[in-house]
Amino acid sequence: RMEDRRIFTRIKIKLPLKFLDPANGKEGNAETVDISANGFGLVTNEKLPERTYLEMRLYIPDHHEPLCTKGEVIWCKAVIGTSQQRLGLRLEKEELMGLARTLWSNK
Repeated sequence: RMEDRRIFTRIKIKLPLKFLDPANGKEGNAETVDISANGFGLVTNEKLPERTYLEMRLYIPDHHEPLCTKGEVIWCKAVIGTSQQRLGLRLEKEELMGLARTLWSNK
């Protein structure tokens, strides 16, 4: 079993997310599975290869603007029996305020 080296706790939360791949202009929708200050676990119907760089808007239900952030797909695998992909994404910079906002909205 691989050791989990995450510094920040992951919070299981489903939030809508829109993404853009600026390299090819491809846009899509995803939903978070879990989030931390330095990454997201996502499910999407789009195939996003490893090392795909994305610009994202995370919709947090706290009546504020979406959290705009950027990151890179670290891994991607098909969800068996569905058309969905499950992926892990590392954020370009830590989003501590974004993490705090999701915690507050998750009460």
